[in-house]
Amino acid sequence: MREDSKLLFKEYYRSLVKNDPDVSKELTNNLARVESTGAWPPENDFQLEAIVLRQGRPVLDIKEGAAEIVIQEVESQVWKDRLTIAAESLKKHIPAVGRIEVSNHPRGIPWLGTGWLIRDDIVVTNRHVAEIFGEASARGAKFDFRPGLDGNPMNAKIDFIEEFDSVASHESPVFEIVHIEQGGGPDVAFLRIQPKPGHALPPSVPIATDPISDGQQVAVIGYPARDPFFPEPALMDEIFKHRYDKKRLAPGLVTGQTSVRLFHDCSTLGGNSGGEIVSLETGKAIALHFAGTLFQRNHAVPIAIVLERLDAVLRGNPTRSSQNRRSNDPEVNIGTANGIKLQSTLQGSNWRVIEATVPIHIRIEIGDLVSANGTGALSNAVATSASTPTADDDTFATTEARPEDYLDRPGYDPKFLGDDLEVPLPILVEEEDDTLTFESQGETKHILDYQHFSVLMSRSRRMCRFSAVNIDGKTSQRTTRTGWQYDPRIPKAQQIMKECYGNAPRFSRGHMTRREDPAWGSKADLGNRDSMHATNAVPQMQIFNAGVWLALEDYALQNARQDDMRLCVFTGPFLERNDPIRFEVKVPITFWKVIAFIHDETGELCATGYTMSQKSFISDEQEEFVFGRHESSQRPIREIERRAGLSFGILSDLDPLNESTESQLLPLTSLGQIRFF
Repeated sequence: MREDSKLLFKEYYRSLVKNDPDVSKELTNNLARVESTGAWPPENDFQLEAIVLRQGRPVLDIKEGAAEIVIQEVESQVWKDRLTIAAESLKKHIPAVGRIEVSNHPRGIPWLGTGWLIRDDIVVTNRHVAEIFGEASARGAKFDFRPGLDGNPMNAKIDFIEEFDSVASHESPVFEIVHIEQGGGPDVAFLRIQPKPGHALPPSVPIATDPISDGQQVAVIGYPARDPFFPEPALMDEIFKHRYDKKRLAPGLVTGQTSVRLFHDCSTLGGNSGGEIVSLETGKAIALHFAGTLFQRNHAVPIAIVLERLDAVLRGNPTRSSQNRRSNDPEVNIGTANGIKLQSTLQGSNWRVIEATVPIHIRIEIGDLVSANGTGALSNAVATSASTPTADDDTFATTEARPEDYLDRPGYDPKFLGDDLEVPLPILVEEEDDTLTFESQGETKHILDYQHFSVLMSRSRRMCRFSAVNIDGKTSQRTTRTGWQYDPRIPKAQQIMKECYGNAPRFSRGHMTRREDPAWGSKADLGNRDSMHATNAVPQMQIFNAGVWLALEDYALQNARQDDMRLCVFTGPFLERNDPIRFEVKVPITFWKVIAFIHDETGELCATGYTMSQKSFISDEQEEFVFGRHESSQRPIREIERRAGLSFGILSDLDPLNESTESQLLPLTSLGQIRFF
């Protein structure tokens, strides 16, 4: 087990012992009995954690028409007694909880999360679940189903059974997306369903009206799915007994509350998103589960807030947050014809972007190149295609630089956002250090500094591990593309310049720090030239740098504090052991990006993380390397840290997704979906 997980587990165990004395006493006796047999050496942390979670916070199957909880399999007598007492009241809840399923999803995902009947024909689930198939409509307060695989809308339904060892189903189609909470509001969404002929809907669940107390015994009802990014996969399989995707019940306690959130310690996974939290003591629904973090705590929306939002929506006056759209950047629907939707976004007084979805995405930029602040610099520009590979991708510098030419390069500045807001370079946390080092003026260094950005190289992969850049949007300048060049401070053999690059099926040189990002200030041209080093390039498909991924920095600038418009951006590949080898180079499949800036609305430092995937498919019949769809997603920075073997320090604590929302991966199809707080 990872050291950070061990520390978190110890704190979790202390909390469990303190908050649940009956389970604590039982666990102490069981652990002592196991230890006395010699079957469990004290140093075996994995078995200790498995016993604690399997007995202290078990996960139960639900069978027989969503009416029977399989209590006999529970290893804890304490929980058997508690659940036996609550069994009758739970029968009023289990039938009303279902699995939210979709058809025509672009990636073939069959189901997304959990939902439950909160009132008549209305199902409540999480915003981050409903956003996968639904989106705000151009028709005012309405919501539409997103386009699916064939361009037609996706469809959604809820199956109120989906149990182990059963082929029975009780499906009801979703015929209306009533509401998806926008912006920074509670993680809720409401769907209206209709029964199939001859199949009545289950009764809605009983709702709590009394105050909820800390330490109250509760259970989450939902559909835990195996999480490929779970930091301790073996422990996950032990707790959930290798059984996923079906209706389960997981008991625990309420561990704390705020005015807008309830915390609990039930065992949950992705797929539990939207699950019902029911009190075992009162038999009433008390909260909507939406997120969880291993060995820390799980998060839920209190039932009072859920009901308040539902009543407001049904009255026809839901509050729509404007955080994803600046008040001076109105978006206007300018028509739909033959399935082509046109939208016009005004960005400053002289700059307008028209977007057409056909479904080919076309951007037409209209206006002069005068910025909103009148300086003539393209300070608040929507992304151009400057970083997209072009026909001169194989143009090289005519002269080679010398190591001494780089002595004046300042590199990435950790205090760029302010002297009291230090954002340092990421720190490597892997046991095996794969950093490429070099000698400079008698010192051994590992960071290659350039104009406004820095790069750390992987020795074994001969490519960028991460690139970190400071961006000053107010003094950004347009520059002319130059040729690619080696960095003379490290051996050419440690830099990939030509092996895998070229026309398809070879790859393009994909910038980690975008070419335009360091091109600002009095030395904009130098920043531009420095971005064209082999150290700042990683093999990517020709169309990789496009769409949402290309526009992330520019969109962040629109939301940054407008008096200075500054960002710190970190970008790199996930260097996996099983990355495919093509043209004698191990090619990364997935890339990540972390952006930090002072948000204009809140005035606070914020940080967000993103991934971009090029999923590969290699059939037995061919040797050619074929990438699948390119997908951008906003992802928790902590997940990026685990996969990249890096630590971003305080940035992961500032991330709005640091609670690891439990749902299937939500692709970013528009910049407005990004959560900055």
